[in-house]
Amino acid sequence: MLLRDIMTANVEVISPYTPLQEAADKMRVFDTGSLPICDGKKVLGMLTDRDIVIRAVAKGLHPDQTMVSDVMTEEVVYLFEDQDVSEAARLMEDRQIRRLLVLNRDKELVGIVSLGDLSQYTDHKIAGHVLEQVSEPGSRVVL
Repeated sequence: MLLRDIMTANVEVISPYTPLQEAADKMRVFDTGSLPICDGKKVLGMLTDRDIVIRAVAKGLHPDQTMVSDVMTEEVVYLFEDQDVSEAARLMEDRQIRRLLVLNRDKELVGIVSLGDLSQYTDHKIAGHVLEQVSEPGSRVVL
């Protein structure tokens, strides 16, 4: 099965020049913890709720004066829409991530695949294994 067959299309995106306050509100409205950062269809990065907390709030940056581009994660993990679902599962395991951007061969955003999509459209053993690997605790222990 190909990623285009299970991906969620029409992904909500945000501009890199959007204030964090607006981005956080968009996350609230759409009940999501991440938003792709795009200039048109070109993906520039990802903004996660963790980016907002660690890179902005923890540093005392003002959410109305800080732009998404100031705190976004520039390294984006993606696959192409014509790649197999098993490749998504493997990449999610390796990178310990719960969602992947899906691009066309022109590297334009066409969708997103989540761990939930894998569990809905693939063998439950595959999704369960990916979840186990993604949820593996890090090596740092904080007391």
